[in-house]
Amino acid sequence: MLSPNGIKAIFFDFDGTLRHSVPAGGDVFNDYVTTLGLHVNHEDRLRAMRWEHRYWANSVDLRDDLLAHSGETEKFWIEYSRRRLVVLGASPARALEFAPKVSVHMGEVYKPESIVPDDVRKVLPELKQAGYMMAVISNRDKPFQDSLDDHRLSEFFAFSMAGGEVDSYKPEPGIFEHALQRGNVTAQETIYIGDNYFADVVGARRAGLRPVLYDPQGVFPGADCTTIKSFDELKSILKVI
Repeated sequence: MLSPNGIKAIFFDFDGTLRHSVPAGGDVFNDYVTTLGLHVNHEDRLRAMRWEHRYWANSVDLRDDLLAHSGETEKFWIEYSRRRLVVLGASPARALEFAPKVSVHMGEVYKPESIVPDDVRKVLPELKQAGYMMAVISNRDKPFQDSLDDHRLSEFFAFSMAGGEVDSYKPEPGIFEHALQRGNVTAQETIYIGDNYFADVVGARRAGLRPVLYDPQGVFPGADCTTIKSFDELKSILKVI
């Protein structure tokens, strides 16, 4: 049975929401910089995670870095490492010194496993059986249907959409508007679930969808939206959102 409050469709973010990299890149980054002498505490880690979410939400800094280092992948990641080191508390000089070492380390060592959490696998068939139309919307540049296939998720979704396909990236409303049109649903009938407040919540609101923040680690305490820490909470949330 569908939600009693008119929700007919559920759109999901992909990376960090339905699909997770284990271990997280930020954790590997943090652990390595401690070997270089940088002290990193719990609040530093949370601050860096919030920064990552803001940076990858099609931020001005991201766009500037992509433009400045177009075709220069190594230089892009060195600059990313420098920025993240500063957020963690490194002085500008130490960040500039450590950034190339950190970038090389991440390139050589970071080989994460891509997984779908058990709570996701449990709730998706239940939502499909209940009659919700579901789709996946990502800020990836290219279509990612093959990733859904590889993770055995395709059967649950009517379609997937990458920002690069429609030349619009979250938090721009355009990508959501394209998805609503393709799904033949209205914004008022649709919720969007994602782990990035700056991309997913802000973007969904701009397009008129109802946002749900997936925040299992408490990265965004006090977020001004419906928040879940596990997909086990989703069915009860749908009754009241």
